[in-house]
Amino acid sequence: MTSILPIPALAQFTAQTFTLRPDSKIVMTGDSAEVFWVASFLAARLRPATGFELPVRMQSRPESGDVLLEVAEAPGLGEEGYELSATPETVTLRAAGNAGLFYAAQTLRQMFPPEIESGLEQPGLAWTVQCGQIRDVPRYAWRGMMLDVGRHFFPPSTVKRLIDLLAYHKINVLHLHLSDDQGWRIMIESWPWLALHGGSTATNGDPGGFYTQDDYRDIVAYASQRYITVVPEIDMPGHTNAALASYEELNENGVAPNLYTGIRVGFSSLAVHKEITYQFVDDVVREIAALTPGSYFHIGGDETLSTTEEDYKYFIERVQAIVARHGKRMIGWEEVGKTRLEPGALVQHWWNKEVTARAATQGAKIIASPAGRTYLDIKYHDHTTLGQNWTGAFTEVRDSYEWDPSDSIEGVPDESILGIEAALWTETIFTEGNLEFMVFPRLCGCAEIGWSPREGRDWESYRQRLASHGKRLAKMGVQFYRSEQVDWD
Repeated sequence: MTSILPIPALAQFTAQTFTLRPDSKIVMTGDSAEVFWVASFLAARLRPATGFELPVRMQSRPESGDVLLEVAEAPGLGEEGYELSATPETVTLRAAGNAGLFYAAQTLRQMFPPEIESGLEQPGLAWTVQCGQIRDVPRYAWRGMMLDVGRHFFPPSTVKRLIDLLAYHKINVLHLHLSDDQGWRIMIESWPWLALHGGSTATNGDPGGFYTQDDYRDIVAYASQRYITVVPEIDMPGHTNAALASYEELNENGVAPNLYTGIRVGFSSLAVHKEITYQFVDDVVREIAALTPGSYFHIGGDETLSTTEEDYKYFIERVQAIVARHGKRMIGWEEVGKTRLEPGALVQHWWNKEVTARAATQGAKIIASPAGRTYLDIKYHDHTTLGQNWTGAFTEVRDSYEWDPSDSIEGVPDESILGIEAALWTETIFTEGNLEFMVFPRLCGCAEIGWSPREGRDWESYRQRLASHGKRLAKMGVQFYRSEQVDWD
């Protein structure tokens, strides 16, 4: 049984093995800069533990012991699918697109012993791969994770480490929740006090912080190299106290409130009928859109308890036009389904199935993020010291795996579901170790739901593969939760 995670669509193995040797090379048949980058990425991941040089070479055919990467016509694989063939002599990674080649490289990493992920040389180990054939394509186009940096700020180094772990599990979207009542986390040059004042604190009065525009560009570029699209979110018209505290003119009464460090929601709202509000929104969307090459801009729109339904609809419909004017497709939490949606809108389901279904009837594509399954801030059990349990239940590892998007939202047909996204809200999460403990291993299950075919996926097989996968996470230094539901190796 393969321990690859997410499990490939099709895989057949033999009893033979391929062995990486001190004289092995990573070779490519063409001169593509992107293929060279993937080959170099793979070599860089294999060198520390093996101690091998693993030079990247361009040559017409591989030699014994080599790993070959090539982009070639491959019907049915799309941009993200790939084929992997391992014989006793060579390993070949083939894809129709560069993203597929990158995912093939991630699969190959998981076929070596877990020690391959060690940062130090591991002498005396045989670096073998089981021979066989893999043909793999993703089930859903959208396989994401949301990181809330509004409640607690995480530096670029932590975000980049998370990006590498997402890429390892074939996640292709990082949704950054960049603003909330407790903090504004990106510099807006036309409204600088948003970051300088609004970003100065965090939940519980903890230290704040914000990304400069260069920081954000660097994160976006780092993610893009790993075939991950960054989706920025500026939550509005609610969850806006950090903005309201920064600029008095955004408030209905013209008075700026104090900064806020609690966790209550639904009390804040931009001044929906002031034209300065829409100038503010236009400037924020314009600056962030210019920094973000991806196609999407998330406007939040959730938990607007202090905004009337009439005002809410008016605001969302005006903001949709602003987002479109800056060349982006609007995404909103499910509440935006109560408004008139423009073609191309995406709606993120988290709780209310009826409102989500209403959005689908308007033609919106749905991102499935049911809170009881994909919210990684929910406690594992009643003894978990981190996290919350506002959903009324806990979310153990099995709970985060044993569900399916196609039947999780009544009234939404499978063809309307664009994919799946896990979410980490950070009211109680403020260190890299906290983040990893709550995200892993539950994100592994979400990744498999997003990538692998529904048929052939079952808890018993998954828990065995996850047990082996835990050794890889440990070698990477991931501080994951060792659930009692899994017999960890």
